[in-house]
Amino acid sequence: MSYVVLPSFEVEEGNLDAFLTAAQADAFASLADEPNCLQFDIAVDRTSSPVRVIFYEVYTDRAAFDRHLETPHLAAFRDSLHLCTEGPVQFLKRVAS
Repeated sequence: MSYVVLPSFEVEEGNLDAFLTAAQADAFASLADEPNCLQFDIAVDRTSSPVRVIFYEVYTDRAAFDRHLETPHLAAFRDSLHLCTEGPVQFLKRVAS
């Protein structure tokens, strides 16, 4: 089973491009530099205001996610959090893909 992390954010339209640029950099580096990061998708719901953004992150296990929390690319992404309001984060075990 894999470990799934679903963070969510609310982003005003005027901040969306900058926020997504930072998010995409984090996703790219996570997949490139973390062998135990199996998937990192970014989904955007533009039908809501503010815009809702959800990450779908899959790691081999909780320890791999904990290592992700210590990476420089996540630290860089955290610098963009002033552009949004953080929502809840869900943690799930993936049983099938």
